[in-house]
Amino acid sequence: MSNVFIINGHEYYPFSEGRLNASLVDIAQKTLSALGHAVKVTTMRDDYDPGAEVDKHVWADVVIVQSPVNWMGFPWSCKKYMDQVFSAGMDGRLCTGDGRTRSDVLQQYGTGGTMQGKRYMFSLTFNAPREAFGDATQYLFQGKDVDDLFWPMHMNYRFFGMTPLETFVCYDVLKNAKVDEDFRRYTAHLERLFG
Repeated sequence: MSNVFIINGHEYYPFSEGRLNASLVDIAQKTLSALGHAVKVTTMRDDYDPGAEVDKHVWADVVIVQSPVNWMGFPWSCKKYMDQVFSAGMDGRLCTGDGRTRSDVLQQYGTGGTMQGKRYMFSLTFNAPREAFGDATQYLFQGKDVDDLFWPMHMNYRFFGMTPLETFVCYDVLKNAKVDEDFRRYTAHLERLFG
């Protein structure tokens, strides 16, 4: 079985207290534990030590980032976490720099990751409906999908040499929530990927 590190990236707002994301973290923790995996969790609202968080990434075979989508990306506290933790991990635990050296500048940029063989997954909650994605006639995303929107976040993990698992998404959570259905879909998603 594998070690799974879950990051709850929710930032509290009066209009969004984080219950859905906390519930999804709880589902992941229970489902993965029942399948025999070891699980650790960090929540953005808790204090954390960047060095210890790097160690959790190194310990993990899979990192799951559970997060709402705020203004087309992770909330600021989740991005701050990544800035602090990922920078701390440039000591060789997550990467040895960008892969190039002054004596060999022809090496490809981004090849200095030390986390090869490890995987990551995004589990995201959106106000946007499913129909807003993958359809060129839609105004905002113009045919782009969720992973196109999160391309920079995918590149962070690729920089470390990690490979993605299929992204999970709960759509339309403010205006047309289907929470019970989302919970069933997430459990099935996890069982398919980790069972």
